[in-house]
Amino acid sequence: MQPQMQSESQPKLEEPEGATREVEPARWRLATRIAFRFAVVYFPLYTLWIPIHFISISPVPQLFEKYHLIWQAMVPWVGKHLLHLHREVEMFPISTGSWDTIFNDIQVLCYLMVAAAVTLIWSLLDRKRPNYEHLYQWFRLYLRLALAAVMIPYGAAKVFPLQFKPAALFTLLEPYGDSSPMHLLWTFMGASPIYSFFGGLAEIVGGILLVVPQLTILGALICIGVVSNVFMLNLGYDVSVKVFSLHLIVMAILLVIPDLRRLADFFVFNRRIDPAPPRLLFRRTWLNRVALILQVTFGIVLLGHDLHYSQREAGRLLESRVQAPLYGIWAVDEFTLDGQVRPPLLTDAVRWQRIIVEDGEIGVVQLMNGLPRRLDVHVDPGTKSLSMTLPNSMAWRADFSYEQPQPDLLTLQGQVDGRPVTATLHRVDETKFLLNSRGFHWINEYPVDR
Repeated sequence: MQPQMQSESQPKLEEPEGATREVEPARWRLATRIAFRFAVVYFPLYTLWIPIHFISISPVPQLFEKYHLIWQAMVPWVGKHLLHLHREVEMFPISTGSWDTIFNDIQVLCYLMVAAAVTLIWSLLDRKRPNYEHLYQWFRLYLRLALAAVMIPYGAAKVFPLQFKPAALFTLLEPYGDSSPMHLLWTFMGASPIYSFFGGLAEIVGGILLVVPQLTILGALICIGVVSNVFMLNLGYDVSVKVFSLHLIVMAILLVIPDLRRLADFFVFNRRIDPAPPRLLFRRTWLNRVALILQVTFGIVLLGHDLHYSQREAGRLLESRVQAPLYGIWAVDEFTLDGQVRPPLLTDAVRWQRIIVEDGEIGVVQLMNGLPRRLDVHVDPGTKSLSMTLPNSMAWRADFSYEQPQPDLLTLQGQVDGRPVTATLHRVDETKFLLNSRGFHWINEYPVDR
């Protein structure tokens, strides 16, 4: 019996306790490495305002404003000296809601130029690296959380009627042809609380799934479907967030790309697929568990905050509408100017047809020909006074004292642009409009499509 031979192989290195065994990833193609370098620079640049916004909430105030000051200086310079534009490039406030300004387009061009330059330098200095598998996991984490930080607030603002509010009073009187496509879309969504809730819920579900690494693919697929619908609405109704919504779609696609072949095998070719390889941030198991807890906590806190904020603000807006003094549509029954009663003739360019008070601050005077005059309104119930001025102008002014002998009756006495006016009005019940009164019907013997 021969003695057992011992191999003279090198001693086996012990792995740290709690470490996860990693499989050496394959070498990426050159085009993949270049595309990854570009994406890892460009998309954090485009979405840098998201983490800056969160940081600016408490520890570092004014950081958001300081960040924008950089672009306020850089973008006009690029427009003037590189693009040779013969117009001033102005950064409009975010409160305007438009993300498709010339400023935004030049800013995106700046992002592209910076990303291209960094990619070129990076590719020259790091051309021998076979892959960026570990960096990709961190880039993937950033994309997931950034996309979730957009989807969840947008969804919460739809679950509660904050983004799409019920139709304004003047909208109920406005002809379809006088409405902009975007205003028509907002009216449609505001008049469809069920659809708005459904769309918001889908955005929330997609965003929440993104914060869980194992559910990223499902969340990204939902986001692609939901945001693609939003993008087409933006195109079809000329909503000024087209470029932004397109970026959200691309971000979701980037999360799906590594699993495209597996998805095609399962859904298209009916082939057996193996489980996805583990995508870990750290080698130690406990660190990955901590990272998972932090990500899920981020999603829960963000969801709770945004739902609470949307519910509170939607309730406040509704309360400010209903409880505003003189809120409503007031039809003019009698109108006296300079002591003379003006009959309700459609050719009269002076007589008023209606006064619409939205929330005690915004109002509309509708003339007999139907033309609206949007006004700033101030109602003082204590002195029973009503004043109206043109927005940002004192060129026209109306001041009245008012009486309400009954809740649905109103009398005005005062001056309009220096001329004495008295008027009697009655309130029109806005709930009687078909858009507000139709409601939901499971059974319809015939379509109500007028």
